[in-house]
Amino acid sequence: EVQLVESGGGLVQAGGSLKLSCAASGFTFDDYAIGWFRQAPAKEPEGVACIVFIGGYTYYAESVKGRFTISSDNGEHTVTLHMHSLKPEDTAVYYCAVAPHLRVPTMPWDLYTYRGQGTQVTVSS
Repeated sequence: EVQLVESGGGLVQAGGSLKLSCAASGFTFDDYAIGWFRQAPAKEPEGVACIVFIGGYTYYAESVKGRFTISSDNGEHTVTLHMHSLKPEDTAVYYCAVAPHLRVPTMPWDLYTYRGQGTQVTVSS
């Protein structure tokens, strides 16, 4: 059974930085994409960033390009999201998620069938 354990998040002032980490285990497949979604109250989940295991291709939402960086330690199935220059509009619950057998950097919510419990990120103005 795939398990995703998230850490990081919290409260930060605008302009600050945070790091989110996700440790994944229980994989029965060797190709996948792993990344982060976020969901603000009353909004749909938004794909923030992902990385493809085979090839290391990445995707970033336009709203975070140049501010967020995703990286992975494939040997450990971990993924880290470094978030800089945070804005109040980045406030949301952030979910780590895995899309089995996905080899292109794209983030439709329904492809990421394994999801963590979520961690709150709050950016104060």
